[in-house]
Amino acid sequence: MSSSNENGVSGSSNNSREKTYKKTTSSALKGAIQLGIGYTVGNLTSKPDRDVLMQDFYVVESVFLPSEGSNLTPAHHYPDFRFKTYAPLAFRYFRELFGIKPDDYLYSICKEPLIELSNPGASGSLFYLTSDDEFIIKTVQHKEAEFLQKLLPGYYMNLNQNPRTLLPKFYGLYCIQSGGINIRLVVMNNVLPRSLKMHYKYDLKGSTYKRRASRKEREKACPTYKDLDFVDMHDGLYFDTETYNALMKTLQRDCRVLESFKIMDYSLLLGVHVLDQGHREGDVNIVDGKRTVGQKVLYSTAMESIQGDGKAAEALTTDDTMGGIPAKTHRDEKLLIFLGIIDILQSYRFMKKLEHSWKALVYDGDTVSVHRPSFYANRFLKFMGSRVFRKIQLHTTAELLLPLFLQLYKNHKL
Repeated sequence: MSSSNENGVSGSSNNSREKTYKKTTSSALKGAIQLGIGYTVGNLTSKPDRDVLMQDFYVVESVFLPSEGSNLTPAHHYPDFRFKTYAPLAFRYFRELFGIKPDDYLYSICKEPLIELSNPGASGSLFYLTSDDEFIIKTVQHKEAEFLQKLLPGYYMNLNQNPRTLLPKFYGLYCIQSGGINIRLVVMNNVLPRSLKMHYKYDLKGSTYKRRASRKEREKACPTYKDLDFVDMHDGLYFDTETYNALMKTLQRDCRVLESFKIMDYSLLLGVHVLDQGHREGDVNIVDGKRTVGQKVLYSTAMESIQGDGKAAEALTTDDTMGGIPAKTHRDEKLLIFLGIIDILQSYRFMKKLEHSWKALVYDGDTVSVHRPSFYANRFLKFMGSRVFRKIQLHTTAELLLPLFLQLYKNHKL
C-alpha cells in the first residue's frame, strides 16, 4: 500500500523556476493579492454594519493600485494593477458568521508570504495557502466566478440555516486586472492542515469510470488517489455509530443543497492521517520548525463541520487532533480523517450535458462521473455511505454469547 509523504492540499511548490499564470509571475500575483485584499478589507471597516440586502450581492468595488502609489494606495514593486472586490458586504457577513474578524483576516493573508501549493488540479488553477493554515486562495475561471456570484443569495440562505457544512466556505471573491489580463480569485477554507501528514489523499466522486490515479500522479511525493484506488487500498473507514450518522447526515444535507442549485461533478477531498504512523515519524504539529495550533475559524475543522450536538466536536478539537474525525481501519488502526466537498462551481447547465452525451456513447452512462444532479447526488451518497464510510458494529452481550451457547448445546446433545 503506497502512501504520500507531504501535507496539506498537495505540498508546497519546490520548483526553482518561478511559475507564471496568464503571463503573470507567481511573486507578482501573490504581492497583488496581499496589497489588494489589504486595501479592500481595511477600507471596508469604515462602512457601518447593517443587514445584507439583495443588491449587495451584485456590487463590485474597484481600486487602481499604480506601482508609484497614490493618495489611497501604497507604492509597490509590481506592475500597475486594478483590484476588484465582488459583493464586499455580503462576504464580510460570511466572514463574521465564521468568527473571522477583519484584523485576523488581514493578518492571515497579508502578514506572512503566501505558500504556493504544487500539484494543481486538471483545471490548471493555482493554489496559495496562508502560513497559519486557515485559508486557501485559488484562481478560478470567468465562468466559475460568474456562477459563484449567481449562487451567493442561495449560499447566504443556506449558511444562515446551516453553518455546520462540508461545502466550501467562501470568504471573498476578487479580480486582479493588469496588462489586459483578468485573474479571478476566491478565498476559501483550508480542508487539509499542513501540520499533520496526510498519509493518504483522495478525490472521490462515487464513480468508477476512469476513476483511478494516473501513473504520473502515483509517482508524485503526495499523490491524490481516486475512487477505484480507494476500493483497492482500503476496506472502508470505520466510525462509531454517532459519528457515522452525523457525517452522513451532513453529506446528505449538503448534497441536497447542491442538487437544488443544479450543481454536480463535485468531489469529496479526503485526507487520512494514520496516528501510529504519525507518532513513529514524529511529525505531529511541527511545520517549518514551529509548533502549530488548530484552526481558529468557527466550523472550519472536519469535526466541527459535521452535524452533531457540538459536544463531541468540542471534546475532540485539540492541537493534537487538529479537528480531525477519529476513525479506524478494519485492522483497528487509529486514524484521523479530514474532509470537505470541493469543486462545486460547476453548473450542469454549462458544458456538462454535452460531456455526458458523448461519454455515454463509449461507456455505460450510469457510471460516468457527469450525470444529472439528482442521480449524481444519490450515487455520491451511496458510495460514501457504503464503500468509504462504515459503522463500527458493536455486538451485544447476547450476540457474543450465542455461539458459545450453541456449542454447549451441541456438545450436550452429543
